Amino acid sequence: MTFDALGLPGVSVVTTEFRDAIAAQSRALGFDPAIVYVPHPVQNRTAAELAALADAAIEPALAYLVKSS
Repeated sequence: MTFDALGLPGVSVVTTEFRDAIAAQSRALGFDPAIVYVPHPVQNRTAAELAALADAAIEPALAYLVKSS
């Protein structure tokens, strides 16, 4: 939210476990953040698995950033 207040685009990358909590907080704040969800959990994943998650998240994240600017 701080980036948006400053006019800077931002994207959060969050695991799916927090989808409901983010929705509730967004409603409470009256703010619709740019979020890319990745599968939960991320701990205990191998470097290759984390790289695959990052590879899958990068295009949607960039799309939000380009859309915001």
